[in-house]
Amino acid sequence: MASKAPNRSRLRRTVIGILKYSLYALLLAMVALAVAVGVAMSSLPSYQELIRRDDLGQMIRVRAADGSLLAELGPSFGEWLRSDEIPQIMKQAMISVEDRRFRWHPGVDPIGIVRGIQVSIQRDDKVRGVSTITQQLARNIFLTNKRSFGRKAREAVLALALERRFSKDQILELYLNRVYFGGGAYGIDAASRRFFGHSAAELSLSEAAIIAGLVKAPSNYAPTADAEAARQRASVVIRLMVRNGDITPAEAAAAHPSEIKIVPTPKQNSVRYFTDWVLPQLDTLIDETMKPIEVWTTLDPNMQKVADQAINANTPGTAQGALVSLDRDGAVRAMVGGRDYVSSIYNRATQAVRQPGSAFKLFVYLAALEGGYKPNDIVSDRPISINGWSPRNSNGSFAGDITLRQAFAQSINTVSVRLGQEVGFRTVADMAQRFGITTPVVTHPSMTLGSSDVRLLDMTRAYASVAQRGVAVVPYGIKRVTTSDGELLYDHGPRESRVLVAPWVAAQMTDLLQAAVLTGTGRAAQIGRPVAGKTGTTSSNKDGWFLGFSSGLTTGVWMGRDDAKRVSGLQGGAAPARAFHDFMVRAVARRPVENFDIEVELPDWQVEPDTEAWFQAPSDGQLVDADGNPVVPAEPPADEAEQDPAPPERLDQEWLDRATGRDRAPPPDLPRRLPPPPQLRTLNPPEPMERRTVPPQP
Repeated sequence: MASKAPNRSRLRRTVIGILKYSLYALLLAMVALAVAVGVAMSSLPSYQELIRRDDLGQMIRVRAADGSLLAELGPSFGEWLRSDEIPQIMKQAMISVEDRRFRWHPGVDPIGIVRGIQVSIQRDDKVRGVSTITQQLARNIFLTNKRSFGRKAREAVLALALERRFSKDQILELYLNRVYFGGGAYGIDAASRRFFGHSAAELSLSEAAIIAGLVKAPSNYAPTADAEAARQRASVVIRLMVRNGDITPAEAAAAHPSEIKIVPTPKQNSVRYFTDWVLPQLDTLIDETMKPIEVWTTLDPNMQKVADQAINANTPGTAQGALVSLDRDGAVRAMVGGRDYVSSIYNRATQAVRQPGSAFKLFVYLAALEGGYKPNDIVSDRPISINGWSPRNSNGSFAGDITLRQAFAQSINTVSVRLGQEVGFRTVADMAQRFGITTPVVTHPSMTLGSSDVRLLDMTRAYASVAQRGVAVVPYGIKRVTTSDGELLYDHGPRESRVLVAPWVAAQMTDLLQAAVLTGTGRAAQIGRPVAGKTGTTSSNKDGWFLGFSSGLTTGVWMGRDDAKRVSGLQGGAAPARAFHDFMVRAVARRPVENFDIEVELPDWQVEPDTEAWFQAPSDGQLVDADGNPVVPAEPPADEAEQDPAPPERLDQEWLDRATGRDRAPPPDLPRRLPPPPQLRTLNPPEPMERRTVPPQP
């Protein structure tokens, strides 16, 4: 008996020691927890700072030219609703499904944790914590969704701190205005507007149940993703509300989530080609990256719809199509980058580089016109060979001597090559780059027939610059950018104009382009009002183009396969020209009819080079005689210098005769006759340019 007493004594001391150390450890842990919570409380932002939702990312609303909403990207925020503005039914639904002991626990729910562990072990042996509303708020604001014990511990400390710092109503207000509900919507007001089309202040029981049921898995239950799953989840929420005593069975029976109408997601399709093009430009236009912004664009929704229809109705079945339409100032009114954005986001209007075929002849003829050719000049359509390369015409024949206008209208290849050889292939390449071609331009003779790859947007820009009488047109899609409260961040405003070619060169080019539509390869593009344009077809019918303008609107169309394989029957004067017609006939319907101003007065050196010096206005430059020596008027004598100044002399024939010494009388033995016209000129006159005719090749 004596030996058992010491054993019991040692066991008692051991148990007491374990309990004592456990108590010390518990007290120490509580002190550490209290310190951690205190430190967390001191570092928490103020309530006003937490109301801001900048940390959720930048919301971008993209609007069309008429102000209608084209797209909403990034997080979507509604109005911030105060606790007293949030419907009670919404609060009850959220508490019932997410944290039914929310009103009683200190931020962490011990009962919920124990039950969660028990259920997890019974089901799949995986321990899963149960987060309260306060813990979810702490995670959403301060932490990430990474699963780890460390993150869970920090989440618990922050939840306890939030409960010490703010009231239950404030915590619930923050939660309901910040939590993600799917479909890009953050907060109950954004979710209500996104899914039901009205403010969250007007939520019904069924609608509140749908929203409350989204938090568990927004991507699965969002009405935009699966409307039926969202309604079924709402029925589960309603049953929980009955069990928790928030609503009566009669109220639950009167609710019909299956009858709630969900606002359909706006169809974006081809509009996304445009938004994908303009939105990256924001990085260079504004510095604001946090506040919600409104981007006001140039896109015309009606023109965009018509453009989409024109491309899909005319593009051959195995091909893709693209269209760009620019207004006078470069504003993009329509952009279609493919037949279907959902199946292919590749923007063929701005990204694809393809051979333009005869559409590139625009730059060949611009260079020729600038060099002195006129639309009625005679050029030769005969065989030509350059270093063994012999281009052929599409019809396989040669017309002989024809006018420049006929050659362009019929897209005669040999004439284009001759002109390129005459003015210089480098000159043609420079002209293309001057007009906005951003891709490399080769200077091989074949470049005159469109062998260099280009972008549809660049080509459309070039034709628009011709339409603007030779003034550069720079495409743009963003008119202005504001914050959601109206602060102006960017305004496009007018831009300084840059002249690319003289107005008479652009007018003559317009004359040629109009002939191509009236009598040439582009007749399918006629729309019942003046149209100027050009077709383009590459070898083996791989690409088809039509670019043209009318009534201030310039439109470019391209069609072809992404793999650059042959498309049977594809020609610029067929499907692309028809798509241009179908689009333009409706796009310009409400615009006034405008005739092209092609009767521009030519410069003097083109009209009468030999008499230019006689009929132009007097120059301010230094005068020289027939031998090139400067003519300096003699200074007056010294005794005359102090006299009243003589009236200014008149620069007429008598003065010219005196200045050149031809006012002296001729000798008596010479016949009296008028002197020849003095060859008087300025030091820097416009150099006369000789008329040139392309010589025929043997």
